[in-house]
Amino acid sequence: MFLIVKNLNKSYGTKENRIDILKNINFSLEKGSLCTLLGPSGSGKSTLLNVIGALEPIDSGSIVINEFKISNFKKNILSNFRRKYLGFIFQFYNLIPDLTVIENIMVGSFIHNDPMDVEKLIKDLDLWQHKNKYPRQLSGGQQQRCAIGRAIIKKPQILLCDEPTGALDYKSSKNILSLLQKINKEYKTTIIMATHNEEITKMSDTIIRLKDGVISQKIENKNVIDAQQLEW
Repeated sequence: MFLIVKNLNKSYGTKENRIDILKNINFSLEKGSLCTLLGPSGSGKSTLLNVIGALEPIDSGSIVINEFKISNFKKNILSNFRRKYLGFIFQFYNLIPDLTVIENIMVGSFIHNDPMDVEKLIKDLDLWQHKNKYPRQLSGGQQQRCAIGRAIIKKPQILLCDEPTGALDYKSSKNILSLLQKINKEYKTTIIMATHNEEITKMSDTIIRLKDGVISQKIENKNVIDAQQLEW
C-alpha cells in the first residue's frame, strides 16, 4: 500500500479543555487512487488532510507514505518531505496577488529538481490565454486552476484537496473536478479530496465517510463515472 494510516488519534487542547478530533483512524490507499473524504462540517475531514500532509502533529498512531513513516519525522525532515512529495489545494486559492498566472505556477517549480514543463501545464489547465494576467483579473475557476497548477508542477505523489470547489459555481466546480480526475489518470497522482458533496463520491475510487472523528464507512467504488456526468 502507498498510504497507510494506522490507529491515528488527534486532539486539541489539554485536560478538561481537550477535544478529540480524530479517533482511532485506520485506512490505506493504493498509489494512484482518487479518494473522497465525505462528512459534515466538524467531522474531522480537514484535520485528517492536515495530519496526512504533515501540517499538524498527531497524538498517537502512525502515517506511512511510500514506506516513509512520516509520523516519526522531525520538523526539518517533514518540511523537506512536504516540498518533495505533497501538493495542497484549498477552498481559497492563496495566490500571490502581484504575480501573474505563469509566475504563480512557477513558484511551485522552484522547490523541485525536475518540475513539469510550465508551458505544457498551463495549456493543459486551459490558462494559456490568461498566462500574463494577475489573480484579480481571473474568475474563481481560473484562479483555482492556477492554484492547482502551482500544486502539481512539482510532481507531488499525493495531492491533498480541502473543499477545492467550495467557493465555485456549479459549472466551474465540474470543470475543476474534471481537471483533478485528469491529473489523477494521466500523472497517477494519488488524490485525497475532502468534501461534503455526496455526488463527488461517484468519481472516486475510494470513499471514506467520517462522522464525529470516526470512520463510519469505507467503500471501494467499482463504478467510477466521469466528473462531467455528476449532477447536484
